[in-house]
Amino acid sequence: MERLIDLFAPRGLPGSSASRANVVLLTQLRWTAVVGQLATIVVVQQGLGVKLSLAPLLMAPLLLIVVNLVSASVVLRRQSFSQGELFSALMIDVVALCWQLYHSGGATNPFTFLFLLQIVIAAVILDLRWSSLVAINACLCVLLLTFYHEPLQLPVQGRDPFQLYLYGSLLCFVLAAVLLIVFVARLDLTRRESDAKLAALRQQAAEEDHIIRMGLLASGAAHELGTPLSSISVILGDWTHEPAIAEDPDLAADLVDVRRELERCKTIVSGILMSAGEMRGVAPAVTTLRGFIGEILEEWRPRMPGELRFLDSIDVDRSIVSDPGLRQVIGNVIDNAVEVSSDLVVIEAWVESGRLVLTVSDRGPGFAAEILPRVGQPYASTKGRDGGGLGLFLVVNVIRKLGGKVAVDNLPGRGARVQLAIPLATLAYEPRKGDE
Repeated sequence: MERLIDLFAPRGLPGSSASRANVVLLTQLRWTAVVGQLATIVVVQQGLGVKLSLAPLLMAPLLLIVVNLVSASVVLRRQSFSQGELFSALMIDVVALCWQLYHSGGATNPFTFLFLLQIVIAAVILDLRWSSLVAINACLCVLLLTFYHEPLQLPVQGRDPFQLYLYGSLLCFVLAAVLLIVFVARLDLTRRESDAKLAALRQQAAEEDHIIRMGLLASGAAHELGTPLSSISVILGDWTHEPAIAEDPDLAADLVDVRRELERCKTIVSGILMSAGEMRGVAPAVTTLRGFIGEILEEWRPRMPGELRFLDSIDVDRSIVSDPGLRQVIGNVIDNAVEVSSDLVVIEAWVESGRLVLTVSDRGPGFAAEILPRVGQPYASTKGRDGGGLGLFLVVNVIRKLGGKVAVDNLPGRGARVQLAIPLATLAYEPRKGDE
């Protein structure tokens, strides 16, 4: 099978990069938690003389280190993460904090308020359903720690326990404030950058659609002007051989000026920007697949000096709805083929997997190697004229709006082929009650 180039490879969305950035920030927050937990254990155990259950307390930082190492390897391979995966990452942090607080005084430990930090982060990076689950689980952890925990073994002689609680609360407040500013602000910045990218894509789509609508009207005008301009060119060519004009220098000069302006008109018409529009727009008509293609052939056969050959491989003729816009799109492909292969253009049509497949083949030089991967992009052309490459841009956008695909390739030896695959569902005609 010959190589066909699919012009519609999926592109990354702003949300994919945002979810990846959120995972990176959660990993950074987890490293901060590991360092903070280890430092707190050392200060409380050695500085304040509080006896801690070191074995279970050290298991939590060890778990977070393992999770971070695994997360780092996954982030290198993936560009997006689901809401469920972000929720799972946050729940690991919630469970690790609950485990440490259980072995260090439970709800009497002032660091219990760090659960609020997890809830705030969840509210920023998750939707309402998932962030609500994080909040509920955090509340359940606090409820558990209120009634079930290992009490701290405070030194018999030393500072007032309530004074220690106040110092711990102050430290927890400062820590939470710093983490909120540093990490939550960065999470919000990532979200706003994602929204800005999405807004830019929407603006680009709106501009593209505007160009498409104007271009469809322009392409129709260009096709309509092509025939009279060609007729005028033939008439002017005949006039140059008239003796009366040849003997009159003024008339001959005027004729030269007229022909020059005519060529200018042709250049302007050939450079008209063409794009795609809404397909069920102006003057839709009920016809059949063969009838629709037959109308296009009838229109183009008188325009080319060579042969326009049609290979009919349609198994069952079907009723469809067509309009001038769709005919212009297919006509544009034929026009490009006729321009490089005026002696022979071959059109073949068949139905496959619920799609009308239409191929237009020519015997021209084919697509240049550097242009072939960019076919369908605006101004991707080697013709060296204004508006070059916009014809296939029109085709690509219209077929895409119909839910179809466009593929191009070069034929063996010489020539090129453009293949249009149009879903029959978008063209199907369903008679209303009373129409039968």
